Amino acid sequence: MKTPRVTIDHWHTLQAVIDQGSYAQAAEYLHRSQSSVSYAIRKLEEQLGTDILVVKGRKAELTVNGRILLQRSRTLVEDAGNLEQLAADLNNGRETEIRLVVDTAFPFEILIHTLQQFRRDCGHTRILLEQVVLSGADDFLTQGQADLAVSYRVPADMLGDELLQIEFLAVAHPEHVLHQLKQPVTLDHLRDEMQIVIRDSGRKHKQDFGWLGAKQQWSVPDIESSLKLISHGMGYGWLPRHLVCDQLEKGSLEILPLREGQCYNSSLYLIFGSHHYIGPATRQLATLLRQNTKDYLT
Repeated sequence: MKTPRVTIDHWHTLQAVIDQGSYAQAAEYLHRSQSSVSYAIRKLEEQLGTDILVVKGRKAELTVNGRILLQRSRTLVEDAGNLEQLAADLNNGRETEIRLVVDTAFPFEILIHTLQQFRRDCGHTRILLEQVVLSGADDFLTQGQADLAVSYRVPADMLGDELLQIEFLAVAHPEHVLHQLKQPVTLDHLRDEMQIVIRDSGRKHKQDFGWLGAKQQWSVPDIESSLKLISHGMGYGWLPRHLVCDQLEKGSLEILPLREGQCYNSSLYLIFGSHHYIGPATRQLATLLRQNTKDYLT
């Protein structure tokens, strides 16, 4: 591969001239003399063998070739800056990637907000996100494949902090037969109707969760699938309140008038995958998850 003759500084100088609008303003922005800026641009054009800028009045404008080269150079300069930041992060012990495992019952708006904040603060640390159901996080944690997890269950050889409690409500479409009984719904009523069950994504520690006594059951892989089936009148089930609140307000879903067991709470825990070493980026991600969850609940 041919060794580049043009430096990153040349491209950075060109960008400053265009972004600031003139050689003089670019010099002020770069804290350099105007003559050094002019020299850098002349050197850039000599090395490339093409005109990049033309001066019209007091304003420097790009040639056709200059516009194409400037666009490509922005990526080059950004990549160079990212490379330097990565080196600094590595020198400071900051991780290059974090394996994050999150149960699908965790409010998605909290997760999105957290990841957006983390990207702004630690953009050079990559997040590898896995979403799981029930004991699915156990597999990742016990196999050493998660740096941080939000899970229903804390493995026996690990410690975790309660992050929040999820309230699950028994719901069905307003026209479902269970809403037409005009009396409190009992277990006998539930047994005769289709129950939509969310399937555990774990392999080694699969567990049943909640009441599963219906004679007919449809097993689905995630909460979103369960919500869609129940919303279309295909059965009943227990779903997180934060996911069904809009449907309840609109009347497209209704809470089942159960004699008992209409709702139950389940805790989600924040668990570090290793107790030997927790990197600074992982700690920061955990702090953001805690704070955003706290803000969400207040």
